Order: sequence, then C-alpha cells, then structure tokens
Amino acid sequence: MRIWQSWDRRRRVVGGIMALILMWGATQGFAWLISPSEQALTAEGRELFAHEWTPDDPLSGGGDGLGPVFNANSCVACHSSGALGGAGQNQHNVTAFNVLPNRNDSSMYGGVVHANATSKELLESREQVQRLYPIIPGGVKVVGNCQVRFEDFNPVEFEEINTPALFGVGLIEEISDWTIRRNAWGQSFSALGKEFQGDFDATMGKVRILPGGRIGKFGWKAQFATVEEFVATACAVEVGLSNSYRQQDRPGEFKSDEEAEYDMTSHQLDSLTTFCLTLERPEFVPPIDPTGLRVVLRGNQVFSEIGCAECHTPDLGGVTGLYTDLCLHSLSDPDHNGYVRETEVPLPFGVPELDEWKTPPLWGVADSAPYMHDGSAPTLEAAIQAHGGDARHIRKRYQEDINQQDREALLAFLKALRAPSPSEVAAQADEK
Repeated sequence: MRIWQSWDRRRRVVGGIMALILMWGATQGFAWLISPSEQALTAEGRELFAHEWTPDDPLSGGGDGLGPVFNANSCVACHSSGALGGAGQNQHNVTAFNVLPNRNDSSMYGGVVHANATSKELLESREQVQRLYPIIPGGVKVVGNCQVRFEDFNPVEFEEINTPALFGVGLIEEISDWTIRRNAWGQSFSALGKEFQGDFDATMGKVRILPGGRIGKFGWKAQFATVEEFVATACAVEVGLSNSYRQQDRPGEFKSDEEAEYDMTSHQLDSLTTFCLTLERPEFVPPIDPTGLRVVLRGNQVFSEIGCAECHTPDLGGVTGLYTDLCLHSLSDPDHNGYVRETEVPLPFGVPELDEWKTPPLWGVADSAPYMHDGSAPTLEAAIQAHGGDARHIRKRYQEDINQQDREALLAFLKALRAPSPSEVAAQADEK
C-alpha cells in the first residue's frame, strides 16, 4: 500500500508538470515542437506552388526540371479559380485515357496525353496511344461447344478531366476511413429500407478501397488516400517533376521513366504538401439582406428535401459544410445515352466503373465553375441537369416536383458556398 501511495503521488506530480508544460505550450502556439516549422514549410510550399518551372530549372537539383512532357509549368497555372489553390478552367483540362481489359489482355492501364513538351518532336497525341493499343479485330471463336462472334473492340477510352479545387483538403484528409465506411453503410441500410417499402429510388455510394486496404479520398476516381500522394503524382505527371513517390513520364510511352533523376527533394515535396494541407476551407456566405437570407435558407431546405444531401453529405467526420460522402457514384442513366460503352471483360477488382466518379465537395462550389468531372457544365443549373445514374431520381425531383421559386432558392443556396477570398488566403499565408 505504501509503495502504491508513493507511486500515486509521483504520478500526480508528473501529471501536474505536464499540464503546466501544455498550458505554456498553448500560449506559445507550440511552435517550439515543430522542426522544421510548419510556418516555414508553408511559406516555402506557397512559393513552389506559384513557381514557373523551366527545363533544367535551378530548383530541380540534379533533375531535368520541367517536362520533358507536361500539361502546365506550375501548380497555380491550373489551380487558380477563386484564389490560389482553386479549380481550373476547361483550357486546363487533362486528356486522360484507360486501356480497358479485353479478350487478349485482362489487365488495365491508364495514363495522360500531355498537352506540352520541351521540344516539338516529343509532343504526344491520342493517335500515339491508339497505335500502342490498336483496335482488336472481331471474328469467330469457339467457346465450349459454341461459336461466339466478337465485334471489333477499341480498348482505349479517352476522358477529359477538369482540375479540382484544393481548398480545405487538410480537413478532408483528417476524416477517418471508418467514418467514410460508416456513412456508406448508412446509405446502404437506408436504401434497403426504402426498397422494402417499394421505393427503388435510393442512393448507395461505393467506397474506393486502395491497395493495402486504405480508403481513397482525393482525385475524381478517389485514387489517392492522402494529399501527399495527390501532390506528388500531380508534380510528376502534370509538370514532369520526378520525386520519391512518382517518376515523370517517358515521352510517347505513357508510363513512368524509372531512370529519371529526381527533380524535387523530399523537403520540397513536404513543403508543397504542407502548403496544400493548410489551404483555407471554403465559407458559407449568405446574403446580408433579410429577403436574400430567407431565400438561401429555403434553398438549404430544398437541398435536403429533394435528396441532394444523400450524396453531398453536409457534415462528415466532424467537418461541417463539406457536402460530400467521398464515395463513388454512377452518373450515367441505364441506357447510358451513348456516354459510356460496355467493357469487353469485367474491370479488375476495386477499379471504378467508367461512369463512376467521386462526389466532389460542394463547399466553394460558387467559385469553381465549370462543373462535373469533365468541366462540361458551365453553370450550377447545367450541373444539376447533368446528374444521371444514381442521381437521376433527384434530378427528376428538381425538374418536376418543386416549383421555379424553390429551384431558384436552391441555386441561391449553392451560390452562397464560396471559396476563401484571395485576400484571406494571402493574409493566411503571410501569417504562416
């Protein structure tokens, strides 16, 4: 008993000392715990984000700098709408492609047709991709005791990809995998309950499971689990900057160049990632006048009443005003309307279907036009009308079940979801 009492006293003394240290640290901002400081990394990262890279750039160390194939010469060239770190206009869309599994090769490949190169002879084209993966001619094949006729099959699927905004990605990264799974399970249980009642207009999101069991959160196909992976891949593929996570692409071969020297140090990648992680979250900015405020608040109600919040979940994992479930959803109607063609053989396990895209966060949506994964919707109204597949019943409610006044209120609500103002982003960067 005496030994226990002695230990208990010591524990209380140590606990008191630790409490004093924490109280003092809180008043000092804990800057003394960070080495190198987050403030310094953020400042360096902001400079790298805005830096216009050149071939043999002095910042690239032993690498070749920009390219040799690339889409832009800086991060800000594409991420600039609304403020530094925002979305991009259609002129900055990326031409991506998938080589679909087929009767000759069950694997799946993907890549990017780069829009620019450091020399003319290195410029890439869709025709180059098609030559590498030519059309597979049809014919007759005996399967079992039956003759099966195969049509010609083009294994290459091209897609235009619009630049997403990066505001608030640090908060999104903190959302736990468990939270995303639990929310998706909730959607599934709700959908099953509705089906038992004869209502088959329900939404069920698909969580993207990456190798190692991690959950995808970033990218239009939820192909990245962390901001660092997203940033490192963007640097390598979009700007041609090899780094420790991803090598730059070899011109005309549409695959990484494993022999390329690093263009970025680990410190540069850390600082650029830190800057992105600290980008301000978007804001809800309602009108000041009472009439406008009532309209926006009514629009928020309509948003939930017609089912938009089923996929664009307002709050997730303690992050309020986010408006996404971070899940994959089909956006094509059952007949596809010629938008998505069938694959010849099933896609590999865990790979999203061609018409499945991650629900984008709606915070900041007022300042992130154009909309949809390909930038095909110039306005919020057009974006709503483009929702098919899992959201077709919600589109129908918008078109038929509410009046024009409520439609205008819904749009007014969405227009109140604003990106951080440029002045606030700059002030935040200066403080850090």
